[in-house]
Amino acid sequence: MKVLGVSGSPRPGGNTDILVNLALKVLAEEGIQTEFLSLADRPIKPCMGCAGCVKSDTVGCVQEDPAFEGVVERFVEKVRALEQGPAKENYTAGAVINEGAKKTILEYIQVGKGEGRLAAGGEPGDGAGHYIQPTVYVDVERGARIAQEEIFGPVVSVMQARDFEDALDIANGTEYGLTGAVFSRDPLRLAKARREFMAGNLYLNRKCTGALVGVHPFGGFNMSGTDAKVGGPDYLLYFLQPKVVSIKHQ
Repeated sequence: MKVLGVSGSPRPGGNTDILVNLALKVLAEEGIQTEFLSLADRPIKPCMGCAGCVKSDTVGCVQEDPAFEGVVERFVEKVRALEQGPAKENYTAGAVINEGAKKTILEYIQVGKGEGRLAAGGEPGDGAGHYIQPTVYVDVERGARIAQEEIFGPVVSVMQARDFEDALDIANGTEYGLTGAVFSRDPLRLAKARREFMAGNLYLNRKCTGALVGVHPFGGFNMSGTDAKVGGPDYLLYFLQPKVVSIKHQ
């Protein structure tokens, strides 16, 4: 059996139809989009805890209408207070992977200046290395590029939702579906999110990172992959091929 595993941006796996025609089984772990829903009945913690080299990096932070201004103010304050430094020294925000990634992320930050109001960051970070200031845009429309595309860096778009249903529509309104998070004290809302939030890994009332091999399998929907859950025993079944054998004994 021929198996091809793909990890990265959507482009490497974009020709999966060709690969399928070559009789290859394709396992794809691709684009990032994490939508973080903060509802009025539960305050949030900061959405940003990495520089873009984690596959569940947050892209959209969606806040329900009644508590919007207060939550955004607290969130921006905490992001501005984040310290950057080498990962080995356990800083909250590290560097991005290389100069090419830094250039691409800074280009998206420039795009964001025309799509939202810059509330934090927006510049290269201090010191040697590929650092970018943790960046937050608010008043972002759901169809904006910085809300829809894979940035893979420390950039968060904050969007305002009318209510919980509207927040789910925003979260499901991208071509990705890797991870998502919902913060609410309402068990009915959490149950609805479990049913309708289209993300391969959904986190309720906790941070939206933390998948561990052998503990917490990981994989996304839609353009985020083929939902093969890496890190769990079921993943091994994708590398097996069932065979049915019949024999007639005389």
